[in-house]
Amino acid sequence: MFRNAKNDYTGWLVVIGVVVLLLEILFFNSGLIFSLLFSGGLIYIGRRKAGKRSGKIFTIAGIIFLFISVFSMMTFRFLLLAILLHFIIQYFNSKKYPNKITLDIKESEQAQQEETLIKTKPLFENIFFGQQKTPSSVYEWNDINIQSGIGDTIIDLSYTVLPKGETIIFMRNVIGNIQIQIPYEIEVSVHHSSVIGTTTVFENHQAQVFNQSFHLKTAGYDKAEQKVKIFTSLLVGNIEVSRI
Repeated sequence: MFRNAKNDYTGWLVVIGVVVLLLEILFFNSGLIFSLLFSGGLIYIGRRKAGKRSGKIFTIAGIIFLFISVFSMMTFRFLLLAILLHFIIQYFNSKKYPNKITLDIKESEQAQQEETLIKTKPLFENIFFGQQKTPSSVYEWNDINIQSGIGDTIIDLSYTVLPKGETIIFMRNVIGNIQIQIPYEIEVSVHHSSVIGTTTVFENHQAQVFNQSFHLKTAGYDKAEQKVKIFTSLLVGNIEVSRI
């Protein structure tokens, strides 16, 4: 019963948050959409002019306007209040309904062996700022699963040996560009979504700039013994998947 009440409470918070956001946009802060689009546009222009002084100015200005817009939102204040209320309710419920743990110990004839775990070093780390790219010399491959803040990611698969089966690349980025270079003999599947940005997968260029979501794959992907599946998600930025 307590678990159901907790789920209902969380669901109601989500519903109320959506209602508050709609009320704020429709009645109290109609310029919010323009502010967010303006901030995203500045950041997008800055990323397009990366490496130039004007690009840095546009990017910094866009980030500042974005933070100002978010912190001035009534919905953001409601979210902070909801988080505080959630922790207060959790605290009182933990005092009122403490978790009881019962141990059921059974003697076994043979002692269970400890399972051996092998820890490998990932190619990329979760970072908030900065660029990440694969080494420019031969390296050992590990599947990629990262979340990044602001920065570019470059992956070159020509310097590594991919294992048989399906190789996974999973990346979520707030602002930045993603470039993935894949050998010709490797089949590819691309799942991509972005709010603002352009997309180029081999010779296929997506003309849509806003709110993209699509899935492309090579013709022989399903039957290939060696293939790469790519999942990418961007708030603002471009993705390019090319052959090398």
